[in-house]
Amino acid sequence: MTSADLRLGAGAGPLGRGARWSRLVRRHSHWLFSLPAIAFVALFFGYPIVQNVVMSFQEYTTETFYTGEAPWVGLANYVTSLSSSLFTTTVVNTALFTIGSISFQFTIGLALALFFKRNFPLSGFLRSLLLLPWLLPLIASSAVWKWILDQESGVLNQFLGLFGIAPVPWLVSPGLALAGVIGVNIWLGIPFNVAILYSGLQAVPRELYEAGALDGAVGRKAFRHITWPSIRPVVSVVMVLGVVYTLKVVDIILGLTGGGPANSTQTLATNAYNKSFVEFDFGQGAALSNILIVVSLAFSLVYLYISRREPDE
Repeated sequence: MTSADLRLGAGAGPLGRGARWSRLVRRHSHWLFSLPAIAFVALFFGYPIVQNVVMSFQEYTTETFYTGEAPWVGLANYVTSLSSSLFTTTVVNTALFTIGSISFQFTIGLALALFFKRNFPLSGFLRSLLLLPWLLPLIASSAVWKWILDQESGVLNQFLGLFGIAPVPWLVSPGLALAGVIGVNIWLGIPFNVAILYSGLQAVPRELYEAGALDGAVGRKAFRHITWPSIRPVVSVVMVLGVVYTLKVVDIILGLTGGGPANSTQTLATNAYNKSFVEFDFGQGAALSNILIVVSLAFSLVYLYISRREPDE
């Protein structure tokens, strides 16, 4: 009997099978540790998304909960949603709401992050105060701001009245309501931008500024050539998360204006909510939600692609 036969025979025994099983477990152990996370994502994220996609192709109403029947209608829900006269209004409002909110949130957040980067007394206390709008329940914040922006008894109009300015219909004028809602959303989003951008600024090595100062890179030049390239990955995270969050904002708009007046603050997210939970047309609500998901995913992919190419170019 050759040595190869002996090894083959040993491998066929209980000890050989145990060794192979041990090697197999070690080789795939990372999957075993990942199974709980995979199961969680599949159950609480994957299944709702798949169910929402299926629902968008069905006539899913309140009767479905009793009869269990949801007739298949194909693309009818998407055609109805896209051809609606309200769809164009919601798309424009969503774009204005998102661009306006993100632009000011990021600009003000970056300015405050740069300000707090300098060490001065009470800087930590002031940074903690900035987090309060982010920690408050959104419904509570919208209720407070609705009172502040009230045309008759609002604190803001009373303050403006001290300077002889007539009461401004912040939330009841079709021409001003969207601007009022954007302003509130900016106030709510600034703390997130400050927190993330401040952490990114703290990670920039001080040695880079010292070396740059020797070459005359101070002030704006230091920001352009040192700070901005160093925090570019953080900026990408802030922008993507900020846009995705802003696109799906519902509670603030519903709490302030309910989508009115005259649909001037109606967005894709609030329209999907109204279709599903006010009109109980879950099929069209799911279709609008899927359109919103596609828009969010498209923006994220395009922005990440562009942000990755810029350093190479």
